[in-house]
Amino acid sequence: MAVEDAKPRPEREETDESLRVERDITDRALAEKRAAVEAKSDAAVSRARDRADAVLSAAREDADQSSRELGLDQASDAVAKERSLEDVIVRGERAVADENLRRERAEHARILSKLFPLERYKTDMHLLTERARSDDALSHRDDFLSIVSHDLRNLLGGIVMSVELLSGEASAQDDGSEPALAVKRVRRYAARMSRLINDLVDVVSIESGKLASTMDRGDALALLVETVETFRPVASEKEIAVELEVAERSLPADFDPERILQVLSNLMMNSIKFTPPGGKIRVRGERAGGELRVSVSDTGPGVPSDMLEIVFERFWQIGKKDRRGLGLGLYICKNIIEAHGGRIWVESRMGEGSTFSFTIPCALGSADRRGEAP
Repeated sequence: MAVEDAKPRPEREETDESLRVERDITDRALAEKRAAVEAKSDAAVSRARDRADAVLSAAREDADQSSRELGLDQASDAVAKERSLEDVIVRGERAVADENLRRERAEHARILSKLFPLERYKTDMHLLTERARSDDALSHRDDFLSIVSHDLRNLLGGIVMSVELLSGEASAQDDGSEPALAVKRVRRYAARMSRLINDLVDVVSIESGKLASTMDRGDALALLVETVETFRPVASEKEIAVELEVAERSLPADFDPERILQVLSNLMMNSIKFTPPGGKIRVRGERAGGELRVSVSDTGPGVPSDMLEIVFERFWQIGKKDRRGLGLGLYICKNIIEAHGGRIWVESRMGEGSTFSFTIPCALGSADRRGEAP
């Protein structure tokens, strides 16, 4: 049964969520800043008023003392009434000033509440426009790649057929003759070109969320045996020993045979590429806690500890000068295994070798079998 990974693009989900979070943070920071500024302003006004009241009170006490010394006590009632009237006027003016300040602050807040949505709406529209342009560009890229890959596969098919015809003639001669060696080289080149084309197509499928898989119940042991038997002759040419280690007679699990075989092939090709002559590659399969665990170990140079995670990124290669691939194999492996609900990782010691391992569930739920979200 066919399954397509049609989940929304995580990059856009993360972008939208980050934008929402940043806007919330901005709103809170702005509110806190405005509250702090207003509190400082209110405190400054309060202190100024307190100082003015203290100066006025001291001035009145001095005036009262002078009046008593001059014997003008009879005017004290009139002065008290005048001061009371002045106090009322001052309180009224302060109340009006406070009300005007509150209205001004409310107006500023209202204007900002109107401006922010407009500015953010403009940003959202710009983002949607750019995404539409990006989708259109990706669509054209995918169409172009589909056409090119189809044509290239046709050309490769013609090359392979021609090689097979030549191999019939070369077989009559010595295997070490120049024609026989040329036929072998062309076969290797054609196989390599086919892998590169398939890797590019798979990356496009992964990025569009449409990496097709067919989940069925099967025996993973048969895949391990097939992988070892397929790559043993290639490894033997480099004097590399290949061993299969399985403790059980069968390894039943739910998986896409073609995709898991693709993962195993990528891991084996990497091990053969980096293992020196006289080295050893061990393929191991076992069941552990409801999971199928497969590992490919080699005696190559190893992977630096600071690169154990990034080896699964796109276009990444251990040797920067190595141009024997595009650096997509492990990235594709990672996405295939994650589509199976598993995980993949590497353990390594420099100078001793590396072990690439992956696990997938031995049994998927019914929703996973149908390709639906659980």
